[in-house]
Amino acid sequence: MNPAELSFRRFRRLRRTEGLRRLVRETRLSADVLIYPLFITHGTAVRREVPSMPGVSQLSIDQLPAEIEELSILGIGAVLVFGIPEYKDELASGAYDERGVVQEAVRAIKRVDPSMVVVTDVCNCEYTSHGHCGVLVEDQIANDPTLELLARTAVSHAAAGADVVAPSDMMDGRVVAIRRALDEAGFTETPILSYAAKFASAFYGPFRDAAESAPAFGDRRSHQMDPANRREALREIEADLEEGADAIIVKPALAYLDVVAWARQRFDVPIAAYNVSGEYAMVKAAARNGWIDERRVVLEVLTGILRAGANMVITYHAKDVARWLREGAGAEATAVLAAER
Repeated sequence: MNPAELSFRRFRRLRRTEGLRRLVRETRLSADVLIYPLFITHGTAVRREVPSMPGVSQLSIDQLPAEIEELSILGIGAVLVFGIPEYKDELASGAYDERGVVQEAVRAIKRVDPSMVVVTDVCNCEYTSHGHCGVLVEDQIANDPTLELLARTAVSHAAAGADVVAPSDMMDGRVVAIRRALDEAGFTETPILSYAAKFASAFYGPFRDAAESAPAFGDRRSHQMDPANRREALREIEADLEEGADAIIVKPALAYLDVVAWARQRFDVPIAAYNVSGEYAMVKAAARNGWIDERRVVLEVLTGILRAGANMVITYHAKDVARWLREGAGAEATAVLAAER
C-alpha cells in the first residue's frame, strides 16, 4: 500500500534524534526539584551506612559540613532532616529540646550554606521510648495531647533556623496547632509542608532502620492512612490546607501516583512526593544483582513521579541523580563542541 494514501499521524518524527526528543520533552527532571533526606545522630565522627539502604548513612553533626558542601556542589538545594537522639523518653522531650540533634543540625547546616533550604521532620516516633508518634494513654495514641508536643517541636526547629517544618505524624489537627504556635512565637513566615496523605505502607521498613523509629509494639494504622483509600486522601489534603499548610506531601510515591495525580488536578499548591526507603532499597537490590540498569530505572522513576503532578521529590537517590544529570549535560556539551569544530 502506498504510504501517501494512508491517513495517520507520524509521531515518530519528533522522536528521531536525541536533540528532537529533548526539545519536545514534557517533563524535565533537574536537581532543583530534589530534596535529600539526612539522618542525624548523636556522637562524633559517625558515618554509619544503613544496611538496608546502600549509600545512605547516619551522620553525626560534625560530618555535616562535608555532606552539605557535596550537596551544594551537586546543585541539590534542599534537605529533609531527621534526628536520632541519644536518649528517648515517653514524652519525646528530645524532639523539642532547643539543643536537640535536629536543632543543632539545622544550625550546623546554615553555618555551612545559608542558602540550603532546610526542611525538618516534625514527629515524635524517633524520640519516644515506645517508638510511637504520640502520647500514649493506656497503650493508645492520644491525639490531642500530642498536638502540644508537635507544636513545641516545630517552634524549636524554626527558632534554630529551619526554613520549612514538615509534620509527618498524621495526628488530626496538627497543622492548625503548629500554625498557631509558629505565629504566636513570631515565625509567621515559616511555611508548613504537611505530610497530608501519608499511608500506612509496607515500604517504610528500611527507613525505620535508618531513623531507629520502629514501634515497640503494635503499628501505625490508627493514624496513617489505609492504602485502599484515595478519596479520603483528598479530604486529608483539603483539611490540612484549610488549617494552614502551604504545601503537601504524598507518601509513598510509586504505589500512590494516582493520589499525586488526583491532588494535582484538585489543588493548586506545591506537591511533594516521597520516594520512600523501600522503593529505594528495591531498586538498589535489583541493580546490585544486575537485574536492572540502575541509572535508567531511577531517572525513569523520578520522571514518572514528576509527570504524575509532583513539583518536588524527596528521594535518597538525589545525589546519584544530580551526578548523572551533570554527567549527561557534560556529555551533551562535549558533543555540541565536537560538532561545531
